[in-house]
Amino acid sequence: MPQRGDVLDLGPIGAVFHVRNSAEDTEGRALEMEWVLAPRSSGTPVHIHPTASESYEVLEGTLDLYVNGKWSTLSVGDKASVSPGIPHTFRNTADSSTRVYNTHSPAMRFGEYFGTIDRVVRSGVVPANRMTFKTMLYLSLIMTAFENEIISVKPPQTALRLLAAVARSFGLRLPVAQ
Repeated sequence: MPQRGDVLDLGPIGAVFHVRNSAEDTEGRALEMEWVLAPRSSGTPVHIHPTASESYEVLEGTLDLYVNGKWSTLSVGDKASVSPGIPHTFRNTADSSTRVYNTHSPAMRFGEYFGTIDRVVRSGVVPANRMTFKTMLYLSLIMTAFENEIISVKPPQTALRLLAAVARSFGLRLPVAQ
């Protein structure tokens, strides 16, 4: 599980996450990270957090935030939060990097979720800046393993469950934390 000071280098998918405060540091109240999003990078599929809120503060650049069917652009100093159960995602459409302070509250297993994404990316199965069928299979395995934390809205979670079953039938497994 990521700890304060860890860097999750998700370069092939356009992001680097710096863990500022882990679940352990906040006694489970939150996972706090500083993201650096590459130019022209997209976020996760539109999703909800069933029982957690998520907040964003733009530290550098701009962040496009999709909340409940509407896109808005946040600039330096702008803050936004998303309540549990509200569909959302993000992207950086600018030609420069964006830095964002991000918090998931409560922390739940979000550290493990992001740590799993980090291990999959570091394993080399995700090609830089490309969404392949194999990448979608791994994403489906991850998102279905953390349904208490995150549920896809678009595509629907049922589609991800089906893809995860296909992934398992091909023998794909998520890398285990060391």
